[in-house]
Amino acid sequence: MRRSTASVSPSFLSALLSCRHFSVARICRCPSPVHGSYRWVCGISDSLSNNTLNASSSSPNRLMLFSTMAGTILVQARDPAKLNMEILNAIDERRYIDTWKLYEQHMQMEGFPRKSVVNRLLTGFVESLDVKWLEKAYAMVEQAFEESKQNLLEKEPLIYLSLGLAKCGLPVPASTILRKLVETEQFPPVTAWSAILAHMSQTAPGAYLAAELILEIGYLFQDGRVDPRKKSNAPLIAMKPNTTAFNIALAGCLLFCTTRKAEQLLDIMPRICVKADANLLIVMAHIYERNGRREELKKLQRHIDEACNLTDIQFRQFYNCLLTCHLKFGDLDSASNMVLEMLRKAKDARNSLAVATLVLETARNDNRAFTARISGPNLSQNEPEGSHKDRLIEHQIISYDEFSRDRNFVKIGNEAKEVLLSLLAKLQTQVELITTEHGILQPTEKIYVKLVKAFLEAGKLKDLARFLIKAEKEDSPVSNDDSALVHVIKSCISLGWLDQAHDLLDEMRFAGVRTGSSVYASLLKAYCKANRLQEVTSLLRDAQKAGIQLDSSCYDTLIQSQVLRQDTQGALDLFKEMKEAKIPRGGNPEFEQLVEGCAGNAEAGLMAKLLREIREGQKLDSGVHDWNNVIHFFCKKRLMADAEKALAKMRSLGHTPNAQTFHSMVTGYAAIGGKYIEVTELWGEMKSLASSATMKFDQELLDSLLYTFVRGGFFIRANEVVDMMEKGNMFIDKYKYRTLYLKYHKTLYKGKTPKFQTESQLKKREAALSFKKWIGLC
Repeated sequence: MRRSTASVSPSFLSALLSCRHFSVARICRCPSPVHGSYRWVCGISDSLSNNTLNASSSSPNRLMLFSTMAGTILVQARDPAKLNMEILNAIDERRYIDTWKLYEQHMQMEGFPRKSVVNRLLTGFVESLDVKWLEKAYAMVEQAFEESKQNLLEKEPLIYLSLGLAKCGLPVPASTILRKLVETEQFPPVTAWSAILAHMSQTAPGAYLAAELILEIGYLFQDGRVDPRKKSNAPLIAMKPNTTAFNIALAGCLLFCTTRKAEQLLDIMPRICVKADANLLIVMAHIYERNGRREELKKLQRHIDEACNLTDIQFRQFYNCLLTCHLKFGDLDSASNMVLEMLRKAKDARNSLAVATLVLETARNDNRAFTARISGPNLSQNEPEGSHKDRLIEHQIISYDEFSRDRNFVKIGNEAKEVLLSLLAKLQTQVELITTEHGILQPTEKIYVKLVKAFLEAGKLKDLARFLIKAEKEDSPVSNDDSALVHVIKSCISLGWLDQAHDLLDEMRFAGVRTGSSVYASLLKAYCKANRLQEVTSLLRDAQKAGIQLDSSCYDTLIQSQVLRQDTQGALDLFKEMKEAKIPRGGNPEFEQLVEGCAGNAEAGLMAKLLREIREGQKLDSGVHDWNNVIHFFCKKRLMADAEKALAKMRSLGHTPNAQTFHSMVTGYAAIGGKYIEVTELWGEMKSLASSATMKFDQELLDSLLYTFVRGGFFIRANEVVDMMEKGNMFIDKYKYRTLYLKYHKTLYKGKTPKFQTESQLKKREAALSFKKWIGLC
C-alpha cells in the first residue's frame, strides 16, 4: 500500500467518529483533490480543531458520511495521474516555479513521479539553461541515487543534464553525472562526453576534472583490456577516448597550468592506442616545454618537420616551445643559432621570388584553416575573432527533442570542435618569441631580450657580441646607433654594469663595427660619476682609435671631474681642446630622453624591454631542469633507488628541489606502492622549503600527496594537505577521494570506540573520522 494511504489510521477514525463537532461543509470546501490526500486530511484536522460548526445528525449518519469521504480520500491518494499531468503541462509551458511546487507535492505524497515525468523534468530544467533550475535537476538525480532509484533515470537525459551543467560553469556536478553513468554501465559515447569536457575545460576546476575523467575512462581500455570483437562490448568501445577528447583535456591543462597532469595523459595515449593529429603534436610540444622535457621536444621535431598538414601558426608554436626550452636549460648556443637560422631563411625568402610565391600559397591555406583568428606579433593583446562565437555556444543549448533525434551526437560533437579551436587559439596567444611574416618564421624583440639577459648572466660577453653582430648583418639595421648591440650596451650602462658595457664596446670595435659617439659619451659620463678615472682615460684612448669625436656634454663632464679633483690645469686643457675642435654646445638630448624614459619603465623599444626583464625577471637555475629530467626518468621507470640517489646528488650540488622534483618522487612512490614513510619524509622537507619561501606548493603536487596519504591511510597527513589546499583556494576532487576511501577504508573505525586507546591511536581515529566527514560520509 502506498505511503499516503496510511495517513488515515484506525485511531484517527475512532477520534473522528467520537467527535460531535463534525463539519461536512468544511470538508466540501477543501481545495481541489488534485493536490492529494495530504490536503484533505489537513482540512479535516482544521475543522475538528476549530470546532466552528455543530452537526446535529445521528451517529450512524456520521459514520456513513465519513465512510464515503474516507473512500474519496483513498481513491485520490492512489491516483496521482492528474498531478503527473499537471507537472508535465507546467514544464512544457516553462512555468518552472509551478513545476517545482507540484514536484515537491508529489514527493510528499508518493515519492518520485513516474519515470517519464522524472526525465521530462530533468530535460525541461536543462532547456532553461538557468543555474537555479539546473541545480534543482542535479539534486533530483542525487536523491534518486541516494534512494537507489537510479532506474528512473535514462541515459540520454543524464547526458543532456551533464552538458547543460558544463555549459553553465558547473563542472563538478557535470563530471559527477558522467562518473555515475560509467559506474552504472550506461556508457556515454565519446562524442557526447567529449563535448561536455570541452565546456568543462573553460574553468580551472573543470579542466582538472576533464583530465581526471580521461584518466579514469582511459584506465578501462589500457593494454587491450576490452575485446572489440565481442558485440556486448560495443557500448563500452563507443566510450573510448579519442584524439579530440585528448586535445580538449590537454589544452585545458595548458591554459590552467596543470601540465604535469597533462603529461600523465600523454603517457596513457599509447597504452590505449590513440594517435596524434596535427593539433595534438603542437599541444604535446607546449606540455614538453612547460615541463622542461627538451629531449622529448627534439624527438618531436622530426614528426613536426615531416608533417605536411601543419600551418605556419603551428610551426611558430612548436619552434617557440623549442627555443624557450633551450633558454630554460641555459643552452645559449642552440638558442642563438636558431635565431640566426631564422634570420638567414627570412633574408633568403625576401630575395627569392619562387619562395615568395610558395609563401603566399601557404598563407592562403593557413587563413582557410584558422580563419585568421590571430594576426601579427601582438598576439597577446588581441582577442581571437572566434571568441564571440564561443560565447554564443556557451549561452545556448539545443532542445532535448533535437538532442534525442541526433543519435550520433553530431551537433554537440561539432560544438566540441568549435570550443577546441577556441582553446587552441588561446594557446596561440602565448607565443612571444617567434612571429611569422608571410609564412616565414622571424624572431621577436622578446627573444633578443631573453637571450641578452641570459648571455649577461652567464658572463659570455664575447658570445653575446658575436651573436648580435651576426644578427645585425642578417637583419640590416637602419643605423649603427640604433642597432641591438648599441641598445644592449646602453642598457648595461643604465643598470650600472659599466665593465660589461665597456667589454661589449671593445668587442664591437674589434669586429670593425662602427658606432656613433652617444655610446662612448654615456659610458664616459657613467665612469666620471663613479669616479673611475683610470677607465675614463682608457675609454678616451679607445674613442680616439675608433675616430669618435666626443660631444660638448662629455667635455663638460670631464671638466667638472677635473675641477672636483682640484686639477685646474687639466680642466683648462680640456676646455682649450674643446674650443680648438669647434665642438658645438648642446650635448646629446636624444640619448638622455631615452635613458630617462627607460628608467620610468616607459616603452622605448628593445632597451626598455631589456631593462624591465633584468629588473623584474628571475634568474633561472638551468641545473634544476637537468636534474628534474633525470629524476623524472627514474621515477617513470619505477627505479626509485636511483631517483633517491639523483635527488641526493642534486642537493649536494646546491640545486634546490622544486614542486616538479617532488611531484616526480611522490608519483613514483605511489606507482610502486607501500612507500608511505618515504613520502611522509618528503612532505616534511617540502614544508620546510615552503616556510623559507624557496619553494611554492601547487595543486598538482598537493593532490598527488593527498592521494598517496589517503591510499595509505595516513589521515593526519592527509588532513594537513587538505588544510593547505583549502587555504590556497585550490580545487579538490572530493568525488575521487570519496571513491578512494570507500575502496580501501570502507570498514575503518566503523565499530564501537575501544575503551582503551593510546594517545597515538586516538589521534589516528579522530583524523580518519574528520577526513570521512570532510568527504561527506558521516
